[in-house]
Amino acid sequence: MLEVAFAVPGDIESPTGGYAYARKLLELLPDQGVTPRLTELPGSFPHPTAADLDCTARTLLALPPGTVLLADGLAYGALPRDLVAMVQNPVVALVHHPLGLESGIGARRKAELLASEAAALDLARRVIATSGATARCLAAEFGVRPETIAVAEPGVEPVVRARGTGNPVQLLAIGAVSPRKAYDVLVKALSGLAPLDWRLTIAGSLERDLEAARSLERLVASEGLGDRISLAGAVGDGALDALYDRADILVSASLFEGYGMVLAEAMARGVALVASTGGAA
Repeated sequence: MLEVAFAVPGDIESPTGGYAYARKLLELLPDQGVTPRLTELPGSFPHPTAADLDCTARTLLALPPGTVLLADGLAYGALPRDLVAMVQNPVVALVHHPLGLESGIGARRKAELLASEAAALDLARRVIATSGATARCLAAEFGVRPETIAVAEPGVEPVVRARGTGNPVQLLAIGAVSPRKAYDVLVKALSGLAPLDWRLTIAGSLERDLEAARSLERLVASEGLGDRISLAGAVGDGALDALYDRADILVSASLFEGYGMVLAEAMARGVALVASTGGAA
């Protein structure tokens, strides 16, 4: 069987779409004649410290000969070209969305990430994109040859149709609190609908970007919506299923999505969508 070292930064059990995708790959690859081995990288990516880059270099340079390196884009796009060039193993990059297109980063860091990701992708033998939109973006804006790109969309498992609530209307937004998710835009929009009877639950980590989380908490309070909007933080699968089941509408103001897994999950459950159209959404 083909041996693959799947390099993933941080805690693969984290409740995000990207990590769920990684877990599913580890589960399903053996059925395709591939033996995957999780290779853990520091959790500071995509903004690694010098010490974490040294640690990553030692990890990647120690891979057994003949093993394919499947590198999650959350780390791969932030690796210096010189580090990637030292890796002797064949490299396959998994890209959910380009790191430099993330919102809320400064202009200098944005430019650094765009440059490092383009350089790293140039050294990859193959690239896996999680949507056709991301594949087209990589070809058009990062110079990746289309014939080297494969698209592997996440898909969804069969699920029971959500029952909803109806009164008050239950709105649900899912995703770690970060500038890209544009929860501030959502809250400001909903403040104009205060005369209507609705409740919003935002389910997603409050620890990914502490500044964005605190800013969102202040905004909810200043708009007088503390009794209407609940910040649930990261939730497990069971709690998320319960939130979906009582949801009437899934709302997403995200500025960019590489695929938009929560949108597909909501559709699978028959939950109505109100969403922006950033990226692949």
